[in-house]
Amino acid sequence: MRMRPRSIRSRDTLIAAVLAVLVLGLIAVGIDLGVRSAVKADLLKEIQVDARRASGGVRDGSLPTPIPDETGGRILVQVVGPGGHVLDATSAATGREPVSILWPTAELRVRDFVECRGSWPDRECFVVEAIRATTAPDSVVVYAWEPMPAYLVNGVLEVLFCAIVLALATLVAWITWHVVGRTLGPVEAIRAQLAEISGSDLNRRVPEPPGEDEIAQLARTANATLDRLERAVGRQRQFASDASHELRTPIAGLRANLEDASMHPEDNDLRAVVDSALRDTDRLESIVTDLLLLARIGTGASAEESIDLPRLAEAEIARRTFALKVSTELDGDVMVRGVRMQLVRLLGNLLDNAERYADEVVSVGVTREDRHALLTVTDDGAGIPPQDRERVFERFTRLDSARSRGAGGTGLGLAIAREIAQAHGGTLRVEECTRGARFVLRLPLAAE
Repeated sequence: MRMRPRSIRSRDTLIAAVLAVLVLGLIAVGIDLGVRSAVKADLLKEIQVDARRASGGVRDGSLPTPIPDETGGRILVQVVGPGGHVLDATSAATGREPVSILWPTAELRVRDFVECRGSWPDRECFVVEAIRATTAPDSVVVYAWEPMPAYLVNGVLEVLFCAIVLALATLVAWITWHVVGRTLGPVEAIRAQLAEISGSDLNRRVPEPPGEDEIAQLARTANATLDRLERAVGRQRQFASDASHELRTPIAGLRANLEDASMHPEDNDLRAVVDSALRDTDRLESIVTDLLLLARIGTGASAEESIDLPRLAEAEIARRTFALKVSTELDGDVMVRGVRMQLVRLLGNLLDNAERYADEVVSVGVTREDRHALLTVTDDGAGIPPQDRERVFERFTRLDSARSRGAGGTGLGLAIAREIAQAHGGTLRVEECTRGARFVLRLPLAAE
């Protein structure tokens, strides 16, 4: 089984090092070949002058013996006969065997090549030019050669390039290790913070690095997810708290009535006990229904659609039977996007509230304001004091005896209405009016 580095930092460093070795290795091979080719060309250019001067002297019989050496022994020249005998040479090449046994033909009179002798570390290599003086069968051959630099023969150049490649690859790996480490530092901070967050401590958030890169977006997405999770958990906790608090009273009353009827059946009117139990059961059912609706609002469980808000308000008003006068002012073509049943419930809760506290008239209006749709429900009752205009949207809030359980409702209607408004990207507030209470819903208009 092949083992791979488990961390992104190690894996990226290894990949960078391998790629650096491959790329730098190819560059080093190219430079090595280029250096060899350049040195060989330079040496060949130098020996060609002496080789061709000696070859011309052989042809016209003007070559002196020994052959003049103008390079101080750096370039060696030999004139070799057909039998491999050295006939003439520079002073530095006198007494030496022919530098090569390569014999140019009459068709190819000039040959340039590299001749090597011995083995490492005493290996020697020469750049040689061999010129056949004439095309005659018994023509002599002039050899001119110059030793190649030692660093091209004993592998020093290759060792140097290998060392440079390894050093640069190590530098690339070190830089990659630190760059990736700094890049992934915020990710580690995010991971550590997420590991410490528990269900009882959802108010903590991961650090958000500056910028618009992927890690910054990851941090913002994580915090947005934590926000949604905190709201969901808060909604569940609020649901449990509200349910346990609000259900306790009707359950206790129902139990007390039933126990009294069970212990003293002769002293109780069975029909009255049953009617009381049914009223408490209806109230329990209403509370549970409203609490479940509060828990579902904003979870995305229902599909949104385009809704004609004036027609929705007109249909809801027509469906209901009012004991009071209802006046409407509904503009046309006010479209919003939302969950139809939730908006119907929102409007119904506002109408219930207005009808309960109005003296004579309930007014409903739908209009546009900038990029928002406005739905207003106004009653002509006693109104709501400014200091209580936010409290009325809290769950189970009753401002006075008129808002008692006996007056109807569960104390959740306005809380549900505001939750629905916020889930649709809107607001629901109590605003100032000359008489009574005026509830104003603002929702974003649907894109046209």
